[in-house]
Amino acid sequence: MADNVHTLPFFYGNITREDAEGYLKQEMDGLVCLLKKPCNRPKNMQPKVGPFEDLKEKLIREYVKQTWNLQGTALEQAIISQRPKLEKLIATTAHERMPWFHGSITREDSEPRLQSAFRTNGKFLIRRRDSKGSYALCLLHEGQVMHYRIDRDKKGKLSIPDGKKFDTLWQLVEHYSYKPDGLLRVLTEACPRPDADVGRPLLPRDHPGLSTTLQNAADGILSRLKFVPIPGRKKSQGSRNSTDLNAYDTRLPHNQGDTKKAMPMDTEVYESPYADPDELRSSTVDRNCLFLEDGELGSGNFGTVMKGIYKMRKTEKPVAVKVLKNDDHNPSVREEMLREANVMQQLDNPYIVRMIGICEAENLMLVMELAELGPLNKFLQKNKQTSMKNITELVHQVSIGMKYLEEHNFVHRDLAARNVLLVTQHYAKISDFGLSKAVAEDQNYYKAKGHGKWPVKWYAPECINYFKFSSKSDVWSFGVLMWEAYSYGQKPYKGMKGNDVMQMIESGMRMEAPLNCPPEIFALMTTCWTYKAEERAGFTVVEQRLRDYYYDIAQ
Repeated sequence: MADNVHTLPFFYGNITREDAEGYLKQEMDGLVCLLKKPCNRPKNMQPKVGPFEDLKEKLIREYVKQTWNLQGTALEQAIISQRPKLEKLIATTAHERMPWFHGSITREDSEPRLQSAFRTNGKFLIRRRDSKGSYALCLLHEGQVMHYRIDRDKKGKLSIPDGKKFDTLWQLVEHYSYKPDGLLRVLTEACPRPDADVGRPLLPRDHPGLSTTLQNAADGILSRLKFVPIPGRKKSQGSRNSTDLNAYDTRLPHNQGDTKKAMPMDTEVYESPYADPDELRSSTVDRNCLFLEDGELGSGNFGTVMKGIYKMRKTEKPVAVKVLKNDDHNPSVREEMLREANVMQQLDNPYIVRMIGICEAENLMLVMELAELGPLNKFLQKNKQTSMKNITELVHQVSIGMKYLEEHNFVHRDLAARNVLLVTQHYAKISDFGLSKAVAEDQNYYKAKGHGKWPVKWYAPECINYFKFSSKSDVWSFGVLMWEAYSYGQKPYKGMKGNDVMQMIESGMRMEAPLNCPPEIFALMTTCWTYKAEERAGFTVVEQRLRDYYYDIAQ
């Protein structure tokens, strides 16, 4: 149930059709005319909650805590980013936590359980019949136990013979609690299984009692929640050469379509490497603990980015190492790298590349988390089979990271698809904080002293005209990033120069929607490109709209 729905006076919650008609008759106003006056609940009457609604949120949280050992903000972000899958998982397995589900007991075992203690008409339980995904509803009626077979069809739907079809057992139970609809009577009282108070394990990963058929019917949800390592092995300390991993490999392996999806929280970079209290955080990295591999991941004015291994107290971490060029001894480049390091050391979010530390040795080196698949734009250019749902998943993750920056008064100033790095096909992180600035709490923008080497095509009008940068200007850049993502890595304003772009924007024109871009997504892009910063949505709004859209298409 949506968080705010229960506050609506005309929302009654989980009531029957008959109850609804009863309330409408009291108003003497049926449904043969337009709805003009809401029939509000009587005072002090709360919406009726379905038997599963109270349990669903608790089960989701318990599952995430148990599976990934997360707490606090990390827990909330995990739930936000994976909620559609978690809700489907919980819905298809929640019956295992219900007192009326007795597991794999026989017909003969079920009857004494129903006939013991109080023999209430409508007392019921559900048992598993066989290994093919069928169940039996056992119902007490006038002292006799009736057994109704519950079959699963090819689409995974559950039903009694010739009965209404349901996605889950708890939906079936809820339905027959209101009307018999083919049964001898409605379900009135759950017969608790003997171990109902003993706290069964919550949603075990392997589900040994579920058959292969049932797992297929659940569309592989359980197996998709398991960790699948990204391609490429982790080298031992004794083997540091690399010829096949000398650059970001943005191509998917040939069998990626058959590979089960790894969730962000399954990867090594979801939590900070210093989340373990035994790993003492330091702003510096000991050169003796840092091993660089041959080859480059990338390069720029500052120098090169290399892949390496950082040996910590308890573990080894694959890392990306930004190495300052030593040839020109340019102090401004060094200062720029140190500024970037200073910003990154203050940030800790699953969707932002974290800084491990600074290493001063033969060169100045920034040691950061490794995102092995590289920049988002290059990945999409080479993987045009990536689904719109997958792109939305990644873009939404970027919005979560940007919302975090907004809440902590940081302005990125260089948000673009080239600066979003992929850990896996389903996990994105924001990178490159070389232009980022912390904004004072009493001031919501940063003002630059003048033009620099700016990515004008990603900049909002106030950045170019007044040198003013804020989270709202990052929102404009995010709109351009979205355009890049949904156009599979194309360059924005292709063939146009910076001045032409500014004239186009000042005239009120904007880029057209990418080919096959969902209209809801393009509408959000244009919202991000609102001319006046004060009228532009913030990342709280942008993230919520993306989240809602992602939930809709992920169902």
